[in-house]
Amino acid sequence: MKRKKLNWSILYLVIVLVITYLPIVMVVIFSFNESKLTVSWNGFSLKWYEALFKDKGIREALVNSLILGVISCGVSAVIGTLGALGMARVHYKSRGMIEYLSTVPIMVPEIILGMVFLAFFSLLKLPFGMVTLVIAHTAFCIPYIFMMVKARLVGIDKSLEEAALDLGAAPARAFFDITLPLITPAVISGCILAFAMSFDDVVISIFVNSPKVNTLPIKIYTQLKTGVTPEINALCTIILVVVILVLLISSVFSRKTEGKI
Repeated sequence: MKRKKLNWSILYLVIVLVITYLPIVMVVIFSFNESKLTVSWNGFSLKWYEALFKDKGIREALVNSLILGVISCGVSAVIGTLGALGMARVHYKSRGMIEYLSTVPIMVPEIILGMVFLAFFSLLKLPFGMVTLVIAHTAFCIPYIFMMVKARLVGIDKSLEEAALDLGAAPARAFFDITLPLITPAVISGCILAFAMSFDDVVISIFVNSPKVNTLPIKIYTQLKTGVTPEINALCTIILVVVILVLLISSVFSRKTEGKI
């Protein structure tokens, strides 16, 4: 009986891995395909990577997406971290409701959220472009960091910071020397998740974007009308490699931080 269960477990694991990673592997393989069609292999070639680096439109869209993601995650990290710290130190009766409202942006459908931002920015008469994109992306990135930091704060011994204060450390010194190092892994994890959500967003960006500013997801989405070339496969492969490197660096950093603690 144990052997049969083990075989079924392995089969289930293989099916999940194939469904999850086979499309990614195919994208990487066909980014080196000589042919423009992704249904047949005509030989190894790097021409799509060359075409990608020569495509000014995709380069500009990629840079805009990176700038947008970094700025929105930076602002979200500050607001989300301070919000989680504040909620951990207050004991209002309405605390649970406030925490629930803080996570609403990630529960509301993106198309509704995009329409709300469109109406709000139109009411304020803000020019659509990078500014409105940063505000909108920051709004739905904050909850990811807020939840990560809040979960981390639950497992932190409050007496550590209280001991630092009793020994004469100023509140700011106690925060930077005690609390911040302990919550740093959660902040980094939240920022990585928030950056992924920002970099991947299409729906909200379409509502608050302007024709002069193009993000990478919108660029790819608009190209679907004329057909996506293997340049996108090459771009996805490069992004995949970068993401893997970032995750490895983040993992090493988290282990070093936990080891020091």
